[in-house]
Amino acid sequence: MDSTELRIFQAVAREGSITKAAARLGYVQSNVTARIQQLESELGTGLFYRHNRGMTLTSSGRMLLDYADKIVGLLDEAAAALSRSGEPTGPLLIGSSQTTAAVRLPKLLSKYYEMYPKVELTLTTDLSDRLAERVLQYDLDVAFGSFPYNHDDLVSIPVFDEEVVVISPPGIADMDEALAKPSLVYSRGCSYREMLEGLQRSRGITHVGTMEFGTLEAILGGVSAGLGISLVPRIVAQKQEREGAVRVHEVPESMRHMKTELIYRKNAHPTSALRALIDLLDVQEKVPS
Repeated sequence: MDSTELRIFQAVAREGSITKAAARLGYVQSNVTARIQQLESELGTGLFYRHNRGMTLTSSGRMLLDYADKIVGLLDEAAAALSRSGEPTGPLLIGSSQTTAAVRLPKLLSKYYEMYPKVELTLTTDLSDRLAERVLQYDLDVAFGSFPYNHDDLVSIPVFDEEVVVISPPGIADMDEALAKPSLVYSRGCSYREMLEGLQRSRGITHVGTMEFGTLEAILGGVSAGLGISLVPRIVAQKQEREGAVRVHEVPESMRHMKTELIYRKNAHPTSALRALIDLLDVQEKVPS
C-alpha cells in the first residue's frame, strides 16, 4: 500500500464512481480500477460495494478511509512544512459559510493574494457543520463559520463579530409583524436560520412559512420583492436599506451578535500560507474583548 493507492482510494470513496474519480485525478479509468483491485487484494477484503449507481464503501472501506484521510493529510502537511521558504507558497484550501464568503472574504482574500501571489487559493462554501467535518477529514486547511460546539481536534479563533438584523419589505414597520412573514433562509443547519427561528420562538411566533435559497443575493432579492423576511449581518443590508428596498429591524441585544470563527486541525503544523492568513486577519483587532 502506497500513498498513490490511498489517494486513488480517497477519490473513488468521495466521488462514488470510478469514472468521476479518474476524471478528478486525470487518470484513465482502467488504471483506477486496477489500483483499487490491487489494494483490495493486498488487504484481503472488499472496500466497495459495486452497484448500478456507482460504488459504496463497505465497513472495511469506511475504516480505511479514516486512516487514508489522516495519512495523506499528514504527508501533505509534511511536504508543505519541509518546503517552506521565506515567502508563503503552495495551495491553501479555504472553506466558508455563504454569508462570510460574500461579506468578509472578498477584500481579505484580495489583499492576501496581492501580498502572497504564489499561494494557490481555493474557496469552498458550505454549512458550518459540514465545513468542520471537511477540515477534520483533511479536505480543507481552514474554514470560516459559526461553530456552536468546540471540537477537541480543532483550533478555533474568533475573527469577526457580526451585528445581525431582521430585514423585511419596506412597508413592514413592526418587528412582530415582520417575524410572522415567511422566512427566506439557507438550508437547515445555517446559523443565521437557527438564530431567526430562535427569535421567532422567543416572540411566540411559530408555524411560519419557510423558503430556502442558495445564495445571499437571492435572499436579499426575495425580501425586497416582498416574499418575506430574513436575518442577516447589518453590513449586508446597508445598501438595500439606503435605497429603500428593505427595512431593517434591530433584534434584542442578547441575540444581536454572531461570532465567526476560523478553525484548523489542532494536530496540524500550520503551513506558511495558513500562518500568513492568520497573521493578516489581525485577530485581536477584529474581535472586541
